[in-house]
Amino acid sequence: MTDELTPRQVADQLGVTVRTVQRWIADGRLPATRVGGRVRVSRSSLSAVATTPAAPTAISTLLVANRGEIAARIARTARRLGIRVVGVHAPDERPSEGVDASHEIGSYLDADALLTVAWRSGAEAVHPGYGFLAENAGFAAAVGAAGLLWVGPPPDAIAAMGDKAAARRRAAALGVPTVPGYDGAAQDDATLTREADRIGYPLLVKPSAGGGGKGMRVVRSAGDLAESLAAARREAQRSFADDRLILERYLAGSRHVEIQVLFDAHGNGVHLGERDCSTQRRNQKIVEEAPAPSVSPELRARMGEAALRVAGGVGYVNAGTVEMLLSDAGEFFFLEMNTRLQVEHPVTEAVTGRDLVADQLRIAGGATLAELGLSGPPPIRGHAIEARIYAEDPESGFLPASGTVERLEWPEGVRVDAGVRTGDVVTDRYDPMLAKIVASGATRQEAIDRLRAALEETLVLGVRTNVRFLRWLLDQPPMRQGQMRTDTVAALELPPPASPGDAEWTAAALAAPPRIDGVWGGGWRLNGTPVRRLRHGEQERSVRLDVVRESAPAAVGGADATFVDVEGQSLEFVIAPPPSIEDALRHAGAAGEGASVLTAPMPGRVIAVRAAAGELVTAHQPLVVLEAMKMEHAVVAPMDGSVARVHVSVGKQVQRGDLLVELTGS
Repeated sequence: MTDELTPRQVADQLGVTVRTVQRWIADGRLPATRVGGRVRVSRSSLSAVATTPAAPTAISTLLVANRGEIAARIARTARRLGIRVVGVHAPDERPSEGVDASHEIGSYLDADALLTVAWRSGAEAVHPGYGFLAENAGFAAAVGAAGLLWVGPPPDAIAAMGDKAAARRRAAALGVPTVPGYDGAAQDDATLTREADRIGYPLLVKPSAGGGGKGMRVVRSAGDLAESLAAARREAQRSFADDRLILERYLAGSRHVEIQVLFDAHGNGVHLGERDCSTQRRNQKIVEEAPAPSVSPELRARMGEAALRVAGGVGYVNAGTVEMLLSDAGEFFFLEMNTRLQVEHPVTEAVTGRDLVADQLRIAGGATLAELGLSGPPPIRGHAIEARIYAEDPESGFLPASGTVERLEWPEGVRVDAGVRTGDVVTDRYDPMLAKIVASGATRQEAIDRLRAALEETLVLGVRTNVRFLRWLLDQPPMRQGQMRTDTVAALELPPPASPGDAEWTAAALAAPPRIDGVWGGGWRLNGTPVRRLRHGEQERSVRLDVVRESAPAAVGGADATFVDVEGQSLEFVIAPPPSIEDALRHAGAAGEGASVLTAPMPGRVIAVRAAAGELVTAHQPLVVLEAMKMEHAVVAPMDGSVARVHVSVGKQVQRGDLLVELTGS
């Protein structure tokens, strides 16, 4: 066992945040040395800052009813507290990292199966993480009825805040401003159309149940309302089994700021400051930070007091987050309350020095805020910023991506909460988030610089991700200047797609597995230089195999393709097959003026086909609608033209690249 530890290893061993370790090093409490450009701490030095054992909880065995990075993150803290951790996994998944035992279940939504696992494993408590059943009041009640501790708020509080329409009305009754809108019981199109006209355009359509951006639509004109209502209802029904909708005025240029709160079972509440979550795309958060660059101490106090008023009004217990919109004038409006741990909780941990999962477990075990050392809001020290690593393709409208993780490298010196390992298969069944990378600094600029450097060290091959996009985004002036708004990403001109150069083609050729065994599969040619002919997208190239380069891009050969890192994006290369007659005919057809072939931008299920052979269509007209991860994605016509052929029907499952529709020019 090495005696030299990284700050992350020190933090894990002592059960504190990396930011806390960095502060100890900076003020001299923890001796450290520099090895090259990296900080290292001697294991023997830990006695200088060794903390007293963590306060015990009433929990000895905990069931983590979730998967991925949040399951591993909860397990890490629970085991530090001396709690045995039981996990669950789907039949085609590996157990989460850090659990002591894991049980196979058919579905993460199967409450009965989860309770059976808890009973058989001897668990006293259930932590739901986030997503799945975390905000399901019925499941929380079932856990309590089974005699188990629920690591979360009471079922009544979940139900009260889970209905977004009712939560809006409750907040307004408590004197907390809400965004002008409609949250009534009448849900017919005539009522919603009338209310939309009253509110004015643009407006936001969102489900009354659930969250995570599912079902949300920005409607910019009355002519778009009917289709947006129908699509929002479909997504809401599939995601939450509840198709009720809310209408809200769309506040362009606002910031999304949320307040972290903690309540014990005795009615005591405290806020832990705010997070800025304005950096979003398609209503999904990408980058979060704490503290918010736009929030003054005075505004923090006012927003914190309002958040405590909302949560306290429903008898809240445990950790929760009150989300708000903030204008440049300092006006804030209640949006909703998430009655669970948030994905972005690590940035709050970094600037407060707290472990929110430990706080959750201790509160569930009966601890008061005073026993947690929280007599008031903790001081905010430094800055922290988090980037979410998604399996998605920013160059195709941020559509979800899938595939096998063939190679994986995470950065050092920052916090990485990851839910995938090399060899894992990323499917379209779950949320596309793979990991979170969190960097801290004494200033906001320092934190951003550290996160940017960490992303340069991040490598994911085998499935497309947003790593390249995140590197670019952190360099943009609005991000650097603290001027991100909820609509900023949509207004930015995205960089051109990653394009492989000679080095990437060579790396792909050298890493590509041979099509046949033996010398004949290695690109050998009689009296000629060995070559492989590869295809990437629509490009084909014969690549020499005798080229030696001093530094080659990262590449790995998979079962069906070779993957090469191009500026942080995983690009796929395949051995080019001999051309077929069908390929030749299609190529000839595509060479015609204005011809176009539409392919599936992601794996998914066809839920609507809105064009037929011979039909005239216009540019941007939706032709096929795909469903992936319970969200709808429209594939649109790139031009005016005529439908030559439709290759799919409703219900068909398609993979990325599958042919959908062929068009000819008008």
